[in-house]
Amino acid sequence: MTQSAQEPARFGIVAGNGHFPFLVLEAARERGIDPVIFAIREEASPELDRAAARIHWVGLGEVARLLELLERENVQRLLLAGQVKHAQMFQPVTADPLARAAYDGLAQRNTDALIGAFVRLLEQRGIEVVDSTLFSKPLLAEPGTLTRRAPDATEQADITYGRDIAKQIAALDIGQTVVVADRACVAVEAMEGTDAALERAALLSHGRRLVVVKVSKPGQDMRFDVPVIGPRTIAVMRRSNATTLAIDAGRVLMLERRRLIEDANEAGISIVAE
Repeated sequence: MTQSAQEPARFGIVAGNGHFPFLVLEAARERGIDPVIFAIREEASPELDRAAARIHWVGLGEVARLLELLERENVQRLLLAGQVKHAQMFQPVTADPLARAAYDGLAQRNTDALIGAFVRLLEQRGIEVVDSTLFSKPLLAEPGTLTRRAPDATEQADITYGRDIAKQIAALDIGQTVVVADRACVAVEAMEGTDAALERAALLSHGRRLVVVKVSKPGQDMRFDVPVIGPRTIAVMRRSNATTLAIDAGRVLMLERRRLIEDANEAGISIVAE
């Protein structure tokens, strides 16, 4: 299994949850690259076993094993694709000594701090962690109204109000989404994720029309934790009476873009990127 020094360096993908790892794998192959997949056991889809030509499964706390596998596979460039649920940091995950040493000294345990420490470990060993959208630039939202329907005046007022709050929350690395009704913040996303925050807002608002604002962090590191929307987002919005979704242009990934927009148009939901 050990690669000889003469063999060319490989490209690798660390796969978290969701459909994004599959999209990255497909896009990389279209460029003639067949990456080695390092799938996170607690997060990644078992379907990756069939999709990937070469795959290793690692636990969230198995940093030393991942580094050994990267060396064995001669991987020198690595892309992080797919999310790790923020709430996983409170799950009983067994961390190896290398992971504990990296994380125990952190002043904060938010997403940026934890993933940032992991990325630094990789870089210290000569592994380049690349922009997670390297193969998926077409999935980034372009500026403008992306659906048939544009926000109306009241929805636009909620967007303006919500965007300012969302940016402040994102800067604190609490979450990246707020749910607004009549220029009042109904729910703020934290570790539960966007869908759960929206469902909570629906319970609190008693059927009132909702606007969802999802932003990137100020100085967003595009190597990890890039905001994502997909058809599931639209499905949750539809049953929650959320009529508008505002996102950051060039900083939010739209997974299954065609279906997402078709679903939004069918539901009369407007999507706008600024």
